[in-house]
Amino acid sequence: MAEILVLGGGVCGLGTALMLAHDGHEVTVLERDPQPPPASAGEAWQAWERRGVAQFHQPHFVQARGRHVLDTELPDVRDALLAAGAVWVDQLGDLPSTVEDRAARPDDDRFRTITGRRPVVEYAFARAAQDEPRVDVRRGVTVTDLVTGTSTLSGVPHVAGGRTAAGDVVRADLVVDAMGRRSVVPRLLEAAGARPCYEEAEDCGFMYFTRYFQRRAGGPRPATPFVSAVGSFSILTLPSDRDTWSLTVFASSHDRPLTRLRHTDRWTAVVAACPRYADALDGEPLTDVLPMSGVIDRYRRLAVDGTPVATGIALVADAWACTNPSVGRGITLGLMHAARLREVVRTELGKPAVFADAWDAATESDLTPWYRFTVQGDRARLAQIDALREGREVEVPADPRSTLVRSMFVAMRYDADVYCAVTEVGSCQALPQEVFDRPGMVDRIMAVARGRKAPPAAPGPTRAELLALLS
Repeated sequence: MAEILVLGGGVCGLGTALMLAHDGHEVTVLERDPQPPPASAGEAWQAWERRGVAQFHQPHFVQARGRHVLDTELPDVRDALLAAGAVWVDQLGDLPSTVEDRAARPDDDRFRTITGRRPVVEYAFARAAQDEPRVDVRRGVTVTDLVTGTSTLSGVPHVAGGRTAAGDVVRADLVVDAMGRRSVVPRLLEAAGARPCYEEAEDCGFMYFTRYFQRRAGGPRPATPFVSAVGSFSILTLPSDRDTWSLTVFASSHDRPLTRLRHTDRWTAVVAACPRYADALDGEPLTDVLPMSGVIDRYRRLAVDGTPVATGIALVADAWACTNPSVGRGITLGLMHAARLREVVRTELGKPAVFADAWDAATESDLTPWYRFTVQGDRARLAQIDALREGREVEVPADPRSTLVRSMFVAMRYDADVYCAVTEVGSCQALPQEVFDRPGMVDRIMAVARGRKAPPAAPGPTRAELLALLS
C-alpha cells in the first residue's frame, strides 16, 4: 500500500482521501484553514470558519450521479449525511402537467439524491474522515513547496511530497491537488522545475444573489422549480438539510442595474414578482442577501504536447476544472473524478509515467466533456441575456445539433421518457450526445416535438418592470 498526500481538506479532498484509504492506502490531508469541524451539523452552519472557501455559504447541490458515487464508494459518508439531516430529493419532481404518461418506471430511483447546505455536507465528510484510521487530517497547515524525487522521464520532475510553511516535509508516493479553484499547485510545479501546465480561463459571466430560508413551524415547503430563466435573469431554488432551502437570483455580471439585488428589499421585490417562486419567500430568513461574482471557468491539464509536465501528482475536482456554480455540478463532478482516480491508482500507481498518462486519459475521456458542455451552456445563456437586455431578437442557431437540443426541450413537456433523458443530463448521469446516440431517441424527440412550440418563458417582470423594481 502507498503513502498518499492530499492537498486540500474540502468535500472533494476528503472524499478522495476516504476512497483511497478504503483501499488500504495511508493518506495525509493538509488543509490550510485551522478550525476543526464542529461537534454538530447545526454548528457547522452557524460557526464553522472556512476562510479558504469563498463559496462556503453559497448554494451547493449533490446531483443524483453524486449520490450514486456515495452509494458505491462512500456509503459511510452517505450515512453521515443522513445523520446530519440531509434531505432526500427526487429530481423527477418537476414532471410537467402536460405529460400524460405519469406511470413510475422501474429505474426512477436513479433520480433520487441526498443533499444539504455546503457546511453540513462538508461536516459529514469531515466526520467520516475522523473515523477512518488511515486518514490523517492536519488543519492549519500550508504547503509552500513541492518536494521532488528521482525523475523517470527526462526533463520532467517527479513530485515526491510537499514542504509545509513550518519546514516539515511530508513524503508521498502520490500527491493529489484538491485545493480547489484557487489552487497554487501550478505555481509550485513551475518552482519545482516543471513546464507551465496547460490552462484555459474565462469569467463565467454571472453574478449571484442568494438568501437562505427555513420552513416555519407548520408551514409549507416551497413547491418551486429548481431553476427558471426569467428574461434577463434566472432563479434557482435548492432544497437543503433540516427544512432549509436557498433561493438565488443570478444574472450577467455586466448587467450593472442588477447589482442592486444585493439590497434585501429589492431582491425580495424581484422574487415576489415571479409567481412560481413567490412562495419560497414564506420561510424564516436565515441570512441577508449573499452576493458572489468574479467566478472563473477554468480548466487545467498537466499534459502538454503529449508529455506530462510532472509525474507523481494528480489534479482532482475544482483544482482540475471549475465552472458556473448555478448548475450545481461541482461536488458531483468532483466525486466522479475522485472515484476515477481510485480506479487508476489501483492499476497504475508505482509506474509514474504510466500513471500520468493514464490519469490524463481518464480525465479527458470521462470529465472534460462535462466541462465543455457546461461552458457551452453558460455562453449560450449569456448571449440570450445580452440580446434581451439590448432589445434584440435572440439568435437561434440553425445547425442540426442545436435544432435537436431545442426539440428535446419541447418534447420533454409531453413525453415522460424524453423528460427522464433531459433529467439524466441535468443530474450528471448522461451527456447529451449519449442520450442522442440511444436507438430511436432522436426519432422520438423529433416526432413528439413536431408541430409543437417551444415552452413559454417563466412568468415574471418584463425588463422595464425589473428595472423599476430595482430603481
